[in-house]
Amino acid sequence: MKKSLLAMALSLPLFAVQQNLSLGEALELVKQNNLEVKVASQDVLMKEMEHQEAVGYNYGRLDLVVNALRSNDAGNVFGFKLQSREATFRDFGFSDFLGGVGQALGMANGDFGMFTQMMSDPAMQNRLLDTAPEDLNYPDARNHFQEKIQYMVPLYVGGKLQAYGEITDKMTTISRLDRQKVLNQKLFETRKTYYNISLVENFIKNLNSILKNVEELEETVSNMVDEGYALDIDLLQVQTKKADVLRMINQAKLNRDLAYQYLSFLVDDEVVSVVNVDNDVPMPKMRKEEMLDRNLDIQKAHKGLEVTDLAIGVERANFLPQIGAFAEYGSADDTFLNDFADKDAYTVGVQLKWNLFNGFVDKSKYEKAKIQNMKMKHQVELAKKGIALQIDKIITSIRSKEYDINSLRKKVKFTHRVYENYYSRYKEGLMSINDVLIKNSEEIQAVLSLVKTRFERNNKVFELENIINKGIL
Repeated sequence: MKKSLLAMALSLPLFAVQQNLSLGEALELVKQNNLEVKVASQDVLMKEMEHQEAVGYNYGRLDLVVNALRSNDAGNVFGFKLQSREATFRDFGFSDFLGGVGQALGMANGDFGMFTQMMSDPAMQNRLLDTAPEDLNYPDARNHFQEKIQYMVPLYVGGKLQAYGEITDKMTTISRLDRQKVLNQKLFETRKTYYNISLVENFIKNLNSILKNVEELEETVSNMVDEGYALDIDLLQVQTKKADVLRMINQAKLNRDLAYQYLSFLVDDEVVSVVNVDNDVPMPKMRKEEMLDRNLDIQKAHKGLEVTDLAIGVERANFLPQIGAFAEYGSADDTFLNDFADKDAYTVGVQLKWNLFNGFVDKSKYEKAKIQNMKMKHQVELAKKGIALQIDKIITSIRSKEYDINSLRKKVKFTHRVYENYYSRYKEGLMSINDVLIKNSEEIQAVLSLVKTRFERNNKVFELENIINKGIL
């Protein structure tokens, strides 16, 4: 029983849903859960690793090398013995040479003069020198174990490594700006969807109010038909209008459900209800220069320009010498780690490498880097001017929508009062049902136009906030 309760308790979060979700809570969920934001964050981590990789090359490379070999190749075996400090004259073939000398001594019968004469004979000398040493040419197979530590470090490469470190650091910053842009876009879409849900709810509320009026009209007309003051066609017209209003309410609810599904996708959790807001999104208040400074695309363009500045230095370094140091310490023997200290050896050195000619390839790369830098400067200016123009267009559109909203609010009130007036006059027999329904349609159209304009105005404000990176940094 306890196990079952524990399993149920652990499974509850899997079926949790978000109810009465506030906008602030929704934005926090996007920051924590949105999958696209997570992918962008992982891109940042990869760029950070690339930066650490570039910086790491400054410290050189330390390797432990262990070789375990066995060979009967004459050159290898002789080299193995030299590395193990075990080479003897026998390994050079002196046993065969001494055998020839001993044979000459025997032929001289102990006469040193005759021996000297024989050794001076060119034929004897050639025969001795042409003797193939068995020990040198056909050695026994030998094991060889070599353990050594190698360290290589660049001392001077014309500033390339420092430039690579700075370039990868700036590329990491650009990646963070890309992540911020993705996050801003998701927050923009979340706020847009959240406000759209609130507007749709408000629209449904207004339609329900209109539906109530139409139902009241339907009841009135029905009573008048019963009393002989109205025709059946009048009632049919009202019922058709009622069906239209119900259709609009149903469509609005479907749009609301779709918005909830998209909001659930953005926060990566099921959202069933939100805290509605009735007021429109406030207009950002800041100077044009500050808007441009906050724009992520312009910031990226500036970082890209800095990268091209550094790239010029990288290509310029190809004309300078490269200097590196090398150190190695180790030991070798036919047994692993045997007499390590007695047979150890070291090697140290410095290498200078300076390219003198390569078909003007480096010069072409250098000129290309300078052209790329000039191109990037123009792109920065283009980004500033293009985004400034975009901001101006959005602000103008917002102001236009705000004027329309004020006008439409008055129109909604006016059309409602006109409808009520026509409805009262219809009950007195002074107006036809057609006139009343026309005024009802005008009221619906005014409400729909107001909702649509508020929707468009809010979207433009969100778009502006996204462009100027407002409130996210």
